[in-house]
Amino acid sequence: MTPATGAPAPALPARRVRPLRILLHVFLGLVALGWFVPLALALYASLRPYQETARLGYLSLPETLTLDYYSEAWTQAELPKYYLNTLVIVVPGVILTLLLASFTAFVIARLRIPGRRVLLIVFTAGNLLPPQVLITPLYTLYTMIPLPWWLSDSLSLYDSYLGLILIHVAFQFGFCVFVLANFMRTIPESITEAALVDGAGVWRRYWQLTLPLCRPALAALGTLQFTWMYNDFLWALVLMSSGDKLPVTSALNNLRGQFFTDYNLLAAGSVLVALPTLIVFQLLHKHFIAGLTLGSTK
Repeated sequence: MTPATGAPAPALPARRVRPLRILLHVFLGLVALGWFVPLALALYASLRPYQETARLGYLSLPETLTLDYYSEAWTQAELPKYYLNTLVIVVPGVILTLLLASFTAFVIARLRIPGRRVLLIVFTAGNLLPPQVLITPLYTLYTMIPLPWWLSDSLSLYDSYLGLILIHVAFQFGFCVFVLANFMRTIPESITEAALVDGAGVWRRYWQLTLPLCRPALAALGTLQFTWMYNDFLWALVLMSSGDKLPVTSALNNLRGQFFTDYNLLAAGSVLVALPTLIVFQLLHKHFIAGLTLGSTK
């Protein structure tokens, strides 16, 4: 009833459910299920002894649940050492990529230089290049570039952390420039113009004004870049030969025997390897979602 007249309030019309929306939700649910089921099966298998799953099958009800495989995978795969190797590669790679990409995006979006749109198209087109086609020339090039002994035991860019960091920065740079340049264009130019009138130089406008406003985009890109670099297996396999330098994605190979592989143990190792990316996403998920929804509302 309305408070003024006491008459009953008019009923709201029922919202019509469109068939396409139902199909969209069903499709998204199936996609989410397709991603979740393998993870759930790996987690389930890691908690069961191999003898039990060999006798009853992986989809059977458990008789025993144990965490022994996790401690065994932690020690047998030498995960702490490989975690450290991965951090040595990923952390500088993410920082360098975001720093250099934000420099370039600021120049493209805020400084009126000739050919800036062509430059942005070149960076975007670089993302379409399959990395596999560059394996042979990059391998040859890396073995020919010399480095001092304190940067590489092989005295070349091959088999060095620096070489792996550089290849990650090179391949992720274009995507980050594309995202950041488009985000910086949404920032009102009046803000930077006011700073210019107050005497702010290019560096101050970039570092103290534009970069703080790009925090959601940087957080979203940082989460994606950490995940992509952390999960990389190809470049570490091609550009490194020392087993002690390999990242954590290669450590799972230590859990495979010559004649027999305990897949329950391998599942426990896979769960441990995947944990850092889940932790990073959980810490930055608010900024990540905010970065994904930028521009959806005014």
